[in-house]
Amino acid sequence: MPAENLPTDRPTRSAIRDDKQAATSEDEFRPRRWLAGGHRMTLAGNFLPRKNLLAAPEERLFSVEPEVQILCHCHWQPEREQAPTLIALHGLEGSSNSQYVIGTANKAFAAGMNAVRMNMRNCGDTEKLTPTLYHSGLSRDVAAVVRTLIEQDKLTSIALAGYSLGGNLILKCAGEWGAQAPAQIRAVCAVSPAIDLGPSVDALHRPANRIYEQKFLRGLMRRYRRKIELFPQRYSMNGLRRMRTIRDFDEFITAPCFGFGGANDYYHRAAAARVIERIHVPTLILYAKDDPFIRILPETRAKIEANPDIRFVETEHGGHCAFLAEPNGYDGYWAERKIIDFVLEHSTSDQRR
Repeated sequence: MPAENLPTDRPTRSAIRDDKQAATSEDEFRPRRWLAGGHRMTLAGNFLPRKNLLAAPEERLFSVEPEVQILCHCHWQPEREQAPTLIALHGLEGSSNSQYVIGTANKAFAAGMNAVRMNMRNCGDTEKLTPTLYHSGLSRDVAAVVRTLIEQDKLTSIALAGYSLGGNLILKCAGEWGAQAPAQIRAVCAVSPAIDLGPSVDALHRPANRIYEQKFLRGLMRRYRRKIELFPQRYSMNGLRRMRTIRDFDEFITAPCFGFGGANDYYHRAAAARVIERIHVPTLILYAKDDPFIRILPETRAKIEANPDIRFVETEHGGHCAFLAEPNGYDGYWAERKIIDFVLEHSTSDQRR
């Protein structure tokens, strides 16, 4: 079921402070002194070893459409129905075990929330759970998980947090819900979201970013070969040798597998930029000017700034999904802390008017 068709009660719109666009001292991000520069910040913020203090999760499968299941790792408070719930979603070729997802879940649980670490289709070694591939436009998967948690688990306060490709996906989901967002959805947070997919993919192909593109491409190719092994009647090795870029993969594999007219059609239809002006829930977007490859077009920025329900925080530094500050009183993962603060602000009372 598409996100926009999810049955809900019509909510009231959120009350957003007049200074939503203003950078305050609370919002200021100061990078660790030895991490100046987007590339260094990106690599350190995403790959430094981190502790996971969470207990073993409940492994739960969610049916999102016929023959398609996704795996979530759930950490429940003793009274799960009374606690706010944060669903955290990873980026391209990540999983529920990505460090930023683990870090966000740790902070959420410590703050008294249920934490649900969601895998996109095929991710987290779940290729066998679906005959399809995955892409950044599958907002219906998020909507299906939300619907199940509301209807079966009776959860009353849910927030979404997504990183990079996952950030685009949850913003797209919120935009498709529009004014019909479930009343239980209290907040949406996106870190370094790939809101404009096409320009961001093209930025990945720049010489300075080829190390990232090749890492992503190798992961996509490994996953595709695994799908060939599992579903040989559906996929083949034809054309794999000509894959040199992410755009190649999307043009010759992603687009035809999902009925898009090509990579450009996919990037347009799957981008949150297309629906971001329709978001009607309190939303936080964190974006660093020195992100190596995420690009936000001027027209998209104008839509964001015109939406009273979106708080857009742009920092000079932070890299991609990193935002590693000095560890003064906490571990220094600033974006994760901002997510928790924002969710707590909007989960304790209904601020949607």
